[in-house]
Amino acid sequence: MSLKGMISLRKHFKSCDSDIILSTFLKSGTTWLKGLIFTILNRGQFAPDSANHPLLTCNPHNLVLFFDLQIYDDENKNPNIENLHNPRIFATHLPFSLLPRCISYSNCLIVYICRNPMDQLISRWLFAVNQCPEYKEASSIEELVEMFQEGICAFGPFWDHVLEYWNKSLEEKDRILFLKFEDLKEDIISQITKLADFLGFLKKKRGVIEEISRLCSIENLKGLEVNTSGECIPGLQNNAYFRKGEVGDWANYLSSAIAEKIKNLVEEKFKGSGIEFKMTS
Repeated sequence: MSLKGMISLRKHFKSCDSDIILSTFLKSGTTWLKGLIFTILNRGQFAPDSANHPLLTCNPHNLVLFFDLQIYDDENKNPNIENLHNPRIFATHLPFSLLPRCISYSNCLIVYICRNPMDQLISRWLFAVNQCPEYKEASSIEELVEMFQEGICAFGPFWDHVLEYWNKSLEEKDRILFLKFEDLKEDIISQITKLADFLGFLKKKRGVIEEISRLCSIENLKGLEVNTSGECIPGLQNNAYFRKGEVGDWANYLSSAIAEKIKNLVEEKFKGSGIEFKMTS
C-alpha cells in the first residue's frame, strides 16, 4: 500500500456514475475478479474466444489498475484520468471507510469479493515468503495468525474490512455486489451470470457466459505464458498471482488447534451478520 497514494486518491479523485470499483481484502481473488470484470465489460471489442484477447498477453493487473497504488502513487499525486475509456474500472484493497467520499455519493458500482479467512491467510503468507520476504508481515505462520487475531494488517482487521462492504451491500443492493471466492469456485457459471447481470451485461449471444468462464478459469489463466513470467507490478512476479486457488488448502499448513482458534474468532466477529464462510471444498 502507498500511503501517499491513498492520501492523493482521497484528495483528488473525482468519481463518475459509470465507474466500477473492484475491492477485495488481500489475497481474496483480486486477480481473478479483475480478469472476469475486464472480459465482461469489453466483450463487444474483444470476444472471449478471440485469439487476440488482451488476457492472453496481459496480466489482469495491467488491465485493471489499483488506483491507490498504480494510478495515484508517490510520483503521480494528481494524474489526469478524465479521458479514460468509460466505464472506468479501478481496483483497491482499501476498506469502504477509506474510499474517497465522492464514491459514497455517486452511482458508481462496487464489486467486492471475500474469501474464507484461513485460505486467504495462508495465501498471504506464501505470497510474502515467495515474492517479497523483506516485506513479509511475520516470521512464521504462527506469528501471522497471532497478528490476524489481533486485527493487525495493512488494511485493517479482516472482519472490519468484510463487514463494511457486506453491510453496505445490504443497504445498496443495486450499487454494491458482494461475492464469495468459494461460490465462484463451486459454480463459476452462476456467479459470472450474477456479476454480468449486475454490470448490465445483456446476454445477446448464447454461450458467451460459458466462453468467459473458459477464458477466465483459474486453470487457464494460470497456464498462460504472460502469467508465468515477467512482472506488471514492480518487484512482484506475475507467477505469484495464481498459485492453487483451492478451497480448504489451509488444512495443509494450519494445525487443528490453530484452525479451531481462527474458526471461533471468526464466529464471534461475524455473529449475527448473516455471513458464513465455506472452509472446505
